[in-house]
Amino acid sequence: MSRQPYIRPMSKTTWYMRNSRYKVYVMRELTSFLVAFYTFLTIFALSVLAMDSPERWNEFLASQQSMAMIIFHTLALLYFLFYQTFPWFKLAPKAMPIQLGEKKAPDSVIIIAHYVAWVVISLFIFWLAGVI
Repeated sequence: MSRQPYIRPMSKTTWYMRNSRYKVYVMRELTSFLVAFYTFLTIFALSVLAMDSPERWNEFLASQQSMAMIIFHTLALLYFLFYQTFPWFKLAPKAMPIQLGEKKAPDSVIIIAHYVAWVVISLFIFWLAGVI
């Protein structure tokens, strides 16, 4: 008897559109392109800085201060926040549960502690940079 195995039909390009969890997963994975872009941008900035040419460095800084790059960096920051930072903070209580005697600390306390630490560290970095 020769039976053909069942092969479930699946679209090769839109499989992730059927389930909202898959959509979020794909959106989170797309941040890898932004990471690659910022990696190359950092390497390029370091190479320009290593040329020891103030004119080239000022040109690079001017290119980063253009309205298109400011909008791009703002959108990239929001994308990272919504698809990387916030989900990781929600995951923190599961990744590192804090035991206080016989009880575990509530998830909300751990999440709020992460946000508070994030704000404090950001303010400290801004203070070091002279922004505030």
